[in-house]
Amino acid sequence: MDNSTGAAGESFAAEYLERHGYTVLERNYRCRFGEIDVIARDARFLVFLEVKTRGQGSAADPLEAVSAAKRRKIVRTAMTYLQRNPTRLQPRFDVAAVRTRSGVPESVRYLENAFFCEDFS
Repeated sequence: MDNSTGAAGESFAAEYLERHGYTVLERNYRCRFGEIDVIARDARFLVFLEVKTRGQGSAADPLEAVSAAKRRKIVRTAMTYLQRNPTRLQPRFDVAAVRTRSGVPESVRYLENAFFCEDFS
């Protein structure tokens, strides 16, 4: 997978969130701890979304690629974001598995509350 396929998957996932009433606040938010693909909000939640994009023929499930180490980096990055952008919204960590065909996003499997901050305290 090249960077354009990953970027297309992230755009597909961000559009999915927007279709479901979320406002995308950030794409590819970076700090010294890592990167978060998409940060979005609705009336109740501030969502930190990790997007994994794989082709139709990929043997591995995209959700399996979100390792404990990756989740730990996402949580630390989210904590930095929250320190810089205080909110009363409930943080939530989601994962989107985007499948592509010939590099074009085709479907998304979306997992709300894929992991919790307390898992890495």
